[in-house]
Amino acid sequence: MSGSLPTITHVVNEGMCVGCGACSVATSGAIPVTIGRYGSFRASLEGVSESDLAKGSRVCPWAKESKNEDQIADEVFSEVANQDVILGKYTSVNAGRVGQAEDARKSSSGGLTSWTAIQLMERGEIDGVIHVGPGDSALFAYSVSYTVEELREKRKSFYYSTSFADALISIVGDGKTYAFIGVPCFVRAARSLSDEMPDLGAQLKFFLGLVCGHLKSDAFAELLAWQTGVAPDELKAVDFRVKNPNRRASQYDFGAVSRSSNEMLTRPTPSLIGGNWGHGMFQLNACNYCDDIFAETADVVFGDAWLPEFEGDWRGTNVIVNRNSIIEGILSEGKSSGQIEISPLAPSRAATSQDGNYRHRRIGLAVRLADDLAAGKWVPNKRVAAGLAGVDQRRLAIIRKRREISARSHVLFSEAKKRGSLPYFLSAIDPLLAEYRAIDSKPSVRRTIGRVSRMLRRAAAKFGLK
Repeated sequence: MSGSLPTITHVVNEGMCVGCGACSVATSGAIPVTIGRYGSFRASLEGVSESDLAKGSRVCPWAKESKNEDQIADEVFSEVANQDVILGKYTSVNAGRVGQAEDARKSSSGGLTSWTAIQLMERGEIDGVIHVGPGDSALFAYSVSYTVEELREKRKSFYYSTSFADALISIVGDGKTYAFIGVPCFVRAARSLSDEMPDLGAQLKFFLGLVCGHLKSDAFAELLAWQTGVAPDELKAVDFRVKNPNRRASQYDFGAVSRSSNEMLTRPTPSLIGGNWGHGMFQLNACNYCDDIFAETADVVFGDAWLPEFEGDWRGTNVIVNRNSIIEGILSEGKSSGQIEISPLAPSRAATSQDGNYRHRRIGLAVRLADDLAAGKWVPNKRVAAGLAGVDQRRLAIIRKRREISARSHVLFSEAKKRGSLPYFLSAIDPLLAEYRAIDSKPSVRRTIGRVSRMLRRAAAKFGLK
């Protein structure tokens, strides 16, 4: 082999592989992608030829040989004039949901991702949809749906490690066209595959993106389920977002079903350790290097409208950033017919709906890149410059503590499963969460906590307590 290996080797060796499976598709399986010990997919490069490593690098979302989001978007959306530093290119920005309350209840947010995919299928634009749904050997997996009924059965959000390798390999050369649904890095990888494999590219007709806070390992579902009373080895099914008509949009429950019962046990997600997205528990390390919030290479992207004006509606509301003329027509006709409720949303409001995501993927990324470079580590090319400039000490501490929690959560939960002890994990992770809360709390809250702590210490001393 040559002295300078394709950079997919760095991606895998540094634990940055997101497990999408693009490298496996590009090499016809020469690069296998399998579940690792911490419950996430990862490529294995052992014994892989340099020519296959080169192919893998050209489609890997973190390898330096692959095109970045701007390069891909400039090619596929060359006629789209509007562009925003956070949203990417766009022809329209809207907020909305499906019109039927029952459809909204069975969807994670406003239900427009599934609705759009169904419309594409019913209009004959595509033959099938490649997306995540309940799996056979795993709780969730990428699969291909060819009917509206199949699509409806696989709605909702799935915070679980998946790979699209098997699904894409299964459709290569079958003469059919498809819509691909995925998070930003998966869509970018699928776009790169379309360049690398033109025949496959001709089959992937539409790309529907999902706004992503970060990807989770399988442990996320297992931990939340364990807290509802269903142990990992008994877990049959989960619902990450059980809606409640009597609550606000963000106040959903988590539900789990055991192998010995068909009853779904639910608990409010905020009451569960790991349910706070800001802690980054079980986040894949790959997500520490992503700067794409609104799936900038997708024809259309759907996310949650986490904005005050929509928070009160339990059904949930989508933010929709569109870049495709056919989908624009579908949305317009859907509004006219009353099938969907959508209204224009200022691009700045759409960006505001992902304020926390922006801090993680842009400000946080700059810090993480700077930290890694200072430690002499290899880092991928990103559109964000490494540096600490303009980042205050509190934000700096939050970014670093979140990264520590993410990394430690994988190790601690693996040990908890070996011991068969949920309390082990909860007690081991608690000090890290306490440190995070102390950093994250506002100054006035920290002062109040400090005063109360001092009062308790004085009271304890008065009564001779330790």
